[in-house]
Amino acid sequence: KSFDEQPFAAASIGQVHKAVLPNGQQVVVKVQYPGVDEACESDLKQVRLALRLMGVLKIDKKLQDQLFAEIQDSLSAELNYEIEVQNLEVFKTFHSKLDDKIIIPTVYKDYSSRRILTLSLEQGDSIETASSWPIEIRNTIGRRLIRALGQEMFFLKRFHCDPHPGNFAFRQDGSVIIYDYGSVKTLSNEIVYSFKRLVNAARHEDIDLIETELLALHSLTEKGKFPSDLYKLWIEVLLRPLTTTYDFAENSSHHDGMLLVKKSLKYWDVFKPSPDTLMVNRTISGHYWNLIHLKVHDNLNDLFEELVPHSN
Repeated sequence: KSFDEQPFAAASIGQVHKAVLPNGQQVVVKVQYPGVDEACESDLKQVRLALRLMGVLKIDKKLQDQLFAEIQDSLSAELNYEIEVQNLEVFKTFHSKLDDKIIIPTVYKDYSSRRILTLSLEQGDSIETASSWPIEIRNTIGRRLIRALGQEMFFLKRFHCDPHPGNFAFRQDGSVIIYDYGSVKTLSNEIVYSFKRLVNAARHEDIDLIETELLALHSLTEKGKFPSDLYKLWIEVLLRPLTTTYDFAENSSHHDGMLLVKKSLKYWDVFKPSPDTLMVNRTISGHYWNLIHLKVHDNLNDLFEELVPHSN
């Protein structure tokens, strides 16, 4: 019925216009830039070449290939809006049964294609605006973000893995709107099992089991090469935001982690990037910073226990 010529939002692979369908439904239309798929493919090749020339990727060629395949697959899926349509429908169905305040736009398939995606207009405020709201609302939003991610990872075993703040909007009733399901990672049962065992090993400071699970996740080169006392310091830093009353605005874990990096540098070669954990690490660290932007101040231990229950 109408289509705003000027976009109201833009990103790296396309831009977003407001429109109205013939039945009066207000929608947003994501339009992909022409030729962006070829440009992304070219950029990825150039990045890989540059890293090799700088000697950054001091890992064997097989692992290099696996890491770049993971990035390439994720990018290819993000460029195909037909895949995003499937993701939106799966995640909308999943969350609607668990929490009606996780809002995912409705897809209008008759107005969508591989490079055009039409969705219901779901309005909310940015993370910058939400960061000024009362602490009770900010804490509710922070909990909702973490619970949604944990439910996707540990129960659905597919999760939204682009935690950029622009992909979320918020309402003062605590609702979280998730706009972009172009980047989704599927986890195998084995990987989910290893993550759960790794978390519980960390809770019990069981270094041997931690290393066993890191090996299973292809994140460790050899057992026994990283000192136990450093493991324990890292465990405390990494679990602190989820197990104590934590002020994300103060961000003590990040500051203490930076100090630990200096102590850990000489053991750098003990660990390696893993295709199995690449998107998980990206997503968890991204949401950590989202909670920092929201200035959440809460004890999330009960939520952590709900998502990954203690085991003996």
